[in-house]
Amino acid sequence: VGLLRTTITLKWSDGHETRYRARDLRLACRCAGCIEETSGRPLLEPSAIPENVRAKGIALLGNYAMSIEWSDGHTTGIYNFRDLRGNCPCDACAAARA
Repeated sequence: VGLLRTTITLKWSDGHETRYRARDLRLACRCAGCIEETSGRPLLEPSAIPENVRAKGIALLGNYAMSIEWSDGHTTGIYNFRDLRGNCPCDACAAARA
C-alpha cells in the first residue's frame, strides 16, 4: 500500500490488484460521522473533502479490514476487504458486475 499518494493499491492473494483514488476511498467512508446510522443518509459533504486528500497511515484490522488515517484528519472509517474487492473499479471487475 502506498502512503501519501493519490492512489492506494491493494494486492490480493490471487494476484489481482485494485487501485483506488485516495479521495474515492475517503468519500466511501461508512463510519457514523459520514453516514447516518439509522437512515443511511450521507452526512459527508463531498465538497468538504480536498481533491488532494491522502492516506497518512493504514492499519490492518484482523484479517477482514483496514483503517485509514486521512490527511484531512479523519480516522474512524473501517474499510472491509470484501467490499474493497467487490467494488474494485478496474475494467474487468466492473464488466463482471454488469
